[in-house]
Amino acid sequence: MGAGCCKPEAIDFEGEVNLFHFYLLRSVGKGAFGKVRVVQHKHTKTLFALKYINKQKCVKMRAVANIVQERRLLEEIDHPFVVNLRYAFQDDENCFFVLDLMLGGDLRFHLDRAGAMSEEIVRFYVAEIALAIDYLHSKRIVHRDLKPDNILLDEKGHAHITDFNIAVHFSDRRLLTGVAGSMAYMAPEVLTKRGYSAPVDFWSLGILAYELLFGKRPFRGRTNSGLTNSILNEPLSWPEDAPGRCSSDGMHAIRGFLERDPNKRLGYRPGGGGMDDIKNHPWFRNINWEQLYDKDVVPPFEPDSKRANFDATHELEELLLEENPLKARKRKEGQDIALLSPEMRMMEQHFKVFDYTKAQRRSYYIPNPSQDSTLSAAAAISSSNAIRQSPQIDITRPETPSDQTGVISKTGMDVEAQILDGGGMANMGGRGGWRSSDLLERGHTVSDIRPTSTKLLTTSQHSSSEPSPTLEEHVVDRYGENAF
Repeated sequence: MGAGCCKPEAIDFEGEVNLFHFYLLRSVGKGAFGKVRVVQHKHTKTLFALKYINKQKCVKMRAVANIVQERRLLEEIDHPFVVNLRYAFQDDENCFFVLDLMLGGDLRFHLDRAGAMSEEIVRFYVAEIALAIDYLHSKRIVHRDLKPDNILLDEKGHAHITDFNIAVHFSDRRLLTGVAGSMAYMAPEVLTKRGYSAPVDFWSLGILAYELLFGKRPFRGRTNSGLTNSILNEPLSWPEDAPGRCSSDGMHAIRGFLERDPNKRLGYRPGGGGMDDIKNHPWFRNINWEQLYDKDVVPPFEPDSKRANFDATHELEELLLEENPLKARKRKEGQDIALLSPEMRMMEQHFKVFDYTKAQRRSYYIPNPSQDSTLSAAAAISSSNAIRQSPQIDITRPETPSDQTGVISKTGMDVEAQILDGGGMANMGGRGGWRSSDLLERGHTVSDIRPTSTKLLTTSQHSSSEPSPTLEEHVVDRYGENAF
């Protein structure tokens, strides 16, 4: 008697996705106001990474515009070498991102463990990342923060770009000017503040390739000014043992990526076709690009599934110290959003529900904005000129329905002006990986996951107690300040 009242309510998997649709598994990360944990969809049994962000803390740290911008960019993207968004939703307390689960750790972790990598391995990663960059550029998206920390491996060893917290749309008519990213990986045209566009990602790819091969970056300095001078003026040099570790074709390709003139940089060609230059480069002559895209090429390195680097700190904090642990809650009914603060209202209206099994991915890119307008995601929020684009979907991955033109809300709020060209928060580098069998058995940690970070399955490289920069501040990762 009375047992009937305790019977759990049936879950409507055909309705809007919400937290009730998932089993909450291990906590794996914690940031300033965002946390990450492994979840399993109750109906499909698929494992995902859940990033959840406290709304009040988000408002306090003036990062609402970043969250909305990242959510919109991720909706546009679906590629085999990107950590893709699968679901997005919110409740009264949190905004939720559900993303692809990566089990192989990031390249920073593997580089620190190995010291350097073989040319075969580096060439493989560069090829996969180049395909992802080319795809992003076809969507008019520039990542701006490519580095080993932001490349995650899956269980088999394929590379995936993550962390779109400072990614933005670019235009043919107006160059970007915000100084955003990690200084050690910034292209010269970013540092000169004269305007830049898509080629900056290929410069970063060149720095990444050099660092993976030789265990250090080509341009270094003990201060920001010293590092800036090195990037802008010092000639590209090679370690004494470079000829024994990298072929002349490999060094030629890296030199092409590190061309200071963006219009001559390998991977970029004014008018398009830059990816063909990469595919036709002698360093990549033996790569079957179609098989690579389909993930039919066996990676030269497979992460060790029997070795893990983690601790249970965040799991214990969640169990013992968290005053309000995460759990599925129904939303309050009858709430008048007009009474909310502009920031909270912005999240309510623009952090839309997304379900990759039902929704159509769409672009928020505004083609060729007027010269006197600010190129920013704020413009996208107030425009209905969403354009139709065809997705590139790997049939080996969960399929997303084809794109269709969508209408974007014209509702405008003052807070939307915070979404600036150079806005965002630099993320700290993470590292690590673990066995899939461990996920349900014991806790794993990611420390200092930034609120908009998608570096979900890694153990922290370093942490910072400093407050995150505001949206108005230029973003420079302090990692470059102490480069040596």
